[in-house]
Amino acid sequence: METRTALVTGAAQGLGQEFAVALAGRGYRVAGLDLVPQGETAGKVLDYLELVADVTDEEQVRAALRHVTDAFGTLHVVVNNAGVYPARPFEETTAEDWRRVMRVNLEAPFLVTRAALPHLKAAGWGRIVNIASAAVFTAPPDMVPYVASKTGLIGFTRALAAALGPYEITVNAIAPSMVRTATAERTVGADGGFDLVRSQQVVPRTQETADLVSTLLYVVDEGSGFLTGQTLNVSGGSAFL
Repeated sequence: METRTALVTGAAQGLGQEFAVALAGRGYRVAGLDLVPQGETAGKVLDYLELVADVTDEEQVRAALRHVTDAFGTLHVVVNNAGVYPARPFEETTAEDWRRVMRVNLEAPFLVTRAALPHLKAAGWGRIVNIASAAVFTAPPDMVPYVASKTGLIGFTRALAAALGPYEITVNAIAPSMVRTATAERTVGADGGFDLVRSQQVVPRTQETADLVSTLLYVVDEGSGFLTGQTLNVSGGSAFL
């Protein structure tokens, strides 16, 4: 059987790194795309393809996808994981703050997916996974641009699933709670952020990156071809859908 290949954005650390390692463990050839070098991830994944590029830059994204297909010959799975999540009062949010969040969290998945789509179609099989957020359901008041961007990503997931179903390509979203990563620990998780999120969950602990792996592997599995257009809320029971 043909070896499956996967592209993970935001793969230098945190959740993206966890996803890259998990996919490699399942036999995938993995490429990671991030703004920075991914030496730590590369050290954990055999034959890792490191792509340093800006996911919001259309030409850089297209060039990165060419590198993937030059190296692997094909592409089957795209995980749109890269994201930013600044927290500040709405009245202090500038237009540039808003645009930056929308570019990274919503426009970048569009650019990456559009560039990858011809290769998924050529492969005759594909999985697109968008990393949304349970914040869409809990609506923290100091993260208005973030919540809006992730809500848009869920809409993108649903409409794209309808468009790509005939091609055996599924599109789903995973909505985590606040995940313990190095970035979260120095930003939204600091000063009681993790404590607040835990208080809203029925599972009273902080979500770790490993908590999302089984969901990702389920969504990309070949046996999950009838699952599409869905948002899997993996947030310790912070919201019941």
